[in-house]
Amino acid sequence: MLAVSVFTSLFAIVNPVSSIPIFLDLTSTADYPTKKRVARTAVLSAYVIILTFIFVGKSIFDFLGITIPAFRITGGILLFYVGFELLSSKKSSIQSNTGQQQAFDEGVAISPLAIPILAGPGTIVAAMNYTAEQSFLGMVIIVLVLSVVMLITYAAFLFSDRIFHFLGNNIIMVLGKLMGLIVAIMGTNMVIEGIRGAIAA
Repeated sequence: MLAVSVFTSLFAIVNPVSSIPIFLDLTSTADYPTKKRVARTAVLSAYVIILTFIFVGKSIFDFLGITIPAFRITGGILLFYVGFELLSSKKSSIQSNTGQQQAFDEGVAISPLAIPILAGPGTIVAAMNYTAEQSFLGMVIIVLVLSVVMLITYAAFLFSDRIFHFLGNNIIMVLGKLMGLIVAIMGTNMVIEGIRGAIAA
């Protein structure tokens, strides 16, 4: 059950399908080997960033005196905002700078692809929320699920041209809205869990 919940959350936030048009736009002047290299760098960078927050984030919170309920409430509000922006007609501000990128530069693998499109605040908050108060087995499951999501994202980037032509822009937009709804609902659920935790404490 944990694996399904984590996969649904991370997949909805990372949203590989709706990131395809962004990847294609950023690498429009690159050949396939370069696109493959950019995709690999972006996914690996995002993976390392998220893993770092998963394993070190709690120590940072303990040092700063941040409680888990407070984190969940704040993180839930942030996730709801991310989901709301994905649902709205405008492009999310988390991805707003990508549309202005015209000339190709392999640096796009790090920014904006890895940060903040793949390893944005929503992804980090969701990953850290699931790892809070988890057993060793739970941590292993979360890391494995994150690995699967990143592999799917890498495959989506590699086959981005085919996927885009097969699905079309309209279907990709619809899927993006659906993912936005899921993210908003998960944000609301995180707020509820945070409030319950604060009351119980």
